Amino acid sequence: MPKPYPREFRDDVVRVARNRDPDVTLEQVAADFGVHVMTLSKWMRQADVDAGVKPGVSTGESAELRQARARIRLLEQENEVLRRAAAYLSQANLPKRLFPLVSELAAEGIPVAVTCRVLKIARQHYYRWLLQPVTPVELEEAYRANALFDAHREDPEFGYRYLVEEAREAGEVMAERTAWRICSTNGWWSAFAKRRSKNGKRPSPPVHDDLVQRDFTATQSNQLWLTDITEHKTSEGKLYLCAIKDAYSRRIVGYSIDSRMKSRLAVAALSSAVARRRAEGMNVAGCVVHSDRGSQFRSRKYVHGLSRHGLVGSMGRVGAAGDNAAMESFFALLQNNVLDRQPWATREELRIAIVTWIERTYHRRRRQAGLGRLTPIEYETIMTAPANQAA
Repeated sequence: MPKPYPREFRDDVVRVARNRDPDVTLEQVAADFGVHVMTLSKWMRQADVDAGVKPGVSTGESAELRQARARIRLLEQENEVLRRAAAYLSQANLPKRLFPLVSELAAEGIPVAVTCRVLKIARQHYYRWLLQPVTPVELEEAYRANALFDAHREDPEFGYRYLVEEAREAGEVMAERTAWRICSTNGWWSAFAKRRSKNGKRPSPPVHDDLVQRDFTATQSNQLWLTDITEHKTSEGKLYLCAIKDAYSRRIVGYSIDSRMKSRLAVAALSSAVARRRAEGMNVAGCVVHSDRGSQFRSRKYVHGLSRHGLVGSMGRVGAAGDNAAMESFFALLQNNVLDRQPWATREELRIAIVTWIERTYHRRRRQAGLGRLTPIEYETIMTAPANQAA
């Protein structure tokens, strides 16, 4: 069964359909966005229900019902965890360790995350205990860290050279370099240490290697995706667009538009691309997603999204626009054809213009020399069919 289209994409199609010119039919709008006219009609009816124009169960009410059921299920799990923990800790003949209880509840279907949150246990510690016992090296490191911490707590003005002497007297002998490493890792600095200036900070390290090396070619769909974020001013404020382009067909496979440039903008664009490709019956696992070193693409949520969908991250260098030149060229086209054509009064007006240009003009009307004078949709349709037959 094909996956549903992302919500943001459906809302954009409904916006364009409602704001279409009198001579533009509903069938033409559906064809521009690559959906069936009956699907578009269903989306418009649901939008009328959500707006209160027609009777029916709104999307919000359905979501609230699902959330209520999920919340009830979560409360039942939390109550079960508390009940089992009270019974477990009341047995005097057992050691007071909660990790075995977490494993027992996980075997009965209660998620580890729920149990650890209720019992206030770090999941990292539980999984570390589950995989392997503490090694002698880690145990020795812990004893040394405890000795250094005790010395630091008693005399906060001491640096690591003095702390190592105190630790040696406590029975934990170590080299000064080892003491410096432990103190540096835990942030145990002398109270009289100089404050480090925040000026001249180096750029944050990339969370992924550069797997593209400015080679923006691909031999098939969903082999290499390029992504970036652009912004434009309106009278209401800035509007941000995060787009994802398939390097093979140069099609914008996913995008997200928002009034704030947060990590959720990049995550929503990534989810949109995956959902649309899966709705078309395509597998995206193993696809390389290349970006710059923006904080949105280094965020934990974005990296987790890549891992959840089986995608591989890639990042260019700092200040090197050529490392993502293929995506910059698309934004240049968007700038010339939409953003700079006129002043935009509202974010809604600019959003409709961007979506319409991408889906109607760029995808289905603008022929590209690099694609053999075909549009991205034509190229992908023609080139994908032989590949599927060969497979």
